[in-house]
Amino acid sequence: MRRNKTARFAASIALGLIVSMGGALAPAASLAAASAPEQPAEIQPNFLGFAGAFLAGRTADVDNDTGRAIEFYTKALEFDPENADIKQRLMVALFTDGRFADGVALARELKDDPAVSQVSNLALMVEAVTKREYRKAESLLNADDSNPIDRLLNTLLKAWAEYGDGKGDQAIKTIIALDGPPWYPVFTRYHAGAMAQAMGNKAEARKHFTDLIADPEIGGTAPDTYIRAVMALAGLEARDGNTRAALDALSAGEDFSPGYAPLSALRQTIDEGGKPEAGVKTAQQGAAAAFFTLGSALNREGAEETVGVYLQFARVLDPENAATLVLLASLKERLGKAEDAIAIYEAVPESSPMRRVSELQLGLALADLGRTAEAKDHLSALIESDPRDIRSYLAYGSVLSMDKDYAEMASTYEKAIAVIGPTPTRNDWNLFFQAGIANERLKQWPKAEAQFKRALELFPDQPQVMNYLGYSWIDMNMNLKEGMDLIRAAVDLRPNDGYIVDSLGWAHYRLGQYEDAVRELERAVELKPADPTINDHLGDAYWRVGRELEAEFQWKRALANEPDADLKPKIELKLSEGLPAADPAVPAAANDASKDADTSL
Repeated sequence: MRRNKTARFAASIALGLIVSMGGALAPAASLAAASAPEQPAEIQPNFLGFAGAFLAGRTADVDNDTGRAIEFYTKALEFDPENADIKQRLMVALFTDGRFADGVALARELKDDPAVSQVSNLALMVEAVTKREYRKAESLLNADDSNPIDRLLNTLLKAWAEYGDGKGDQAIKTIIALDGPPWYPVFTRYHAGAMAQAMGNKAEARKHFTDLIADPEIGGTAPDTYIRAVMALAGLEARDGNTRAALDALSAGEDFSPGYAPLSALRQTIDEGGKPEAGVKTAQQGAAAAFFTLGSALNREGAEETVGVYLQFARVLDPENAATLVLLASLKERLGKAEDAIAIYEAVPESSPMRRVSELQLGLALADLGRTAEAKDHLSALIESDPRDIRSYLAYGSVLSMDKDYAEMASTYEKAIAVIGPTPTRNDWNLFFQAGIANERLKQWPKAEAQFKRALELFPDQPQVMNYLGYSWIDMNMNLKEGMDLIRAAVDLRPNDGYIVDSLGWAHYRLGQYEDAVRELERAVELKPADPTINDHLGDAYWRVGRELEAEFQWKRALANEPDADLKPKIELKLSEGLPAADPAVPAAANDASKDADTSL
């Protein structure tokens, strides 16, 4: 399917993993509160018994409406004060919502409940560390847990508590001796190095960091932790006056994660003679780093609750850590809690090199809330504050795409292309791709085609570009063989991308190859079952092969999935009247340069 399906696509590529470089443009007032439309007061339910409050709490929990879940679980406990299941859910909800003090009160009650003893004792350990009660913190965790993640986390936390209690050498030995799955060393080497560095043992810290950096394959299991080791070693060498060694460490990180902004920022600092501070200096920061490194490694679909708890614990221990704040805010966005995300992005310290990425993400979150004018103003101001920061153009451009302001979108990306100069690199392919999309939507096909081709010159075999260009050719009845070849190659590269598979199916449809279209579109629907456009395409293909009842089912399914306003009436008309008779497929000239370049979708 040729569509600008990810309004965030350009920005997500630009913002990298979780961090950024550059200065800050702090808003004068809280953007989360500014100009927010007044909402009508919610009707508060009047529960008559436990069952209603419990079911409402579970529903809110499943919907990631944590605040309401807490409210309803609390009400359920009024009806049944000793209900352990409700207390467990309430405790976890409080932690994921950042209400640590309330959650830890329940943790004291539940610390011996096997269903939640791990979370409860982690919370009590966090509380003990914040009070510098390190021996108590050590005693709360079971380092022999059979779960490999819990065993690793508990061992790291106990070690940092031991370090706080003045037993750093023993703690490092405990970390290094930990045996487990093959991915353990990415964590144990980093934390052993960080602890040795905090103790002032540069040689041992250097050894542990270097051992990890020399093994990028294992680093791939926890990229954030690998990059932390790179930056820690580079900082250590820079503070020790070993500029060449510091830059060599950064080069290893840049090979591992090309274009990663924090590495560029650190390189600039070191080139200018700066001495970056160590990221972990205390036991409390070390314990926070343990939660962050495990949380970032687990940060994927299905693990949101665990990751949220870990990041909130890390925030309690190290409240101004920018990496934790940005990752936590991005998690909130993924859960549809854009207002919460904005508040967290605003909490990133202005002095942090990650402040700028928080500002960029904040602008995107405003757009997600439908506050498009604010988002545009915010992101355009970021461009003005640093016109050479390409990420700002990408973030602004993605909002313009969502708003279908294609003229401004084209202008924005073309300004960015001018900023990078006459020798773009592979990393700049997306600027040309997005400019091409904007110009194609403006029916400036010759210009768009040239930009798509330039993107492929910079990044050959980039599947998104191949898909878009190939489909465009077929849709305009030109370069048919080349177009199909590009789409097939894109599908080979991304066989599980429902949108690209849809493009192949719809290309067959456009060429009158309806049986082939059905085969590919059925697979696309399997991959993206809730996408209205793909369901609509499959309905059309079914109709053409005489499967009219199935066609109507797919069209109804497309309507149920809330299609765009321009697609909805077309589907309704098909449900009412069916499809008109198909025109015979008309072959195209292979390269008809005189063909109307303004042909649209």
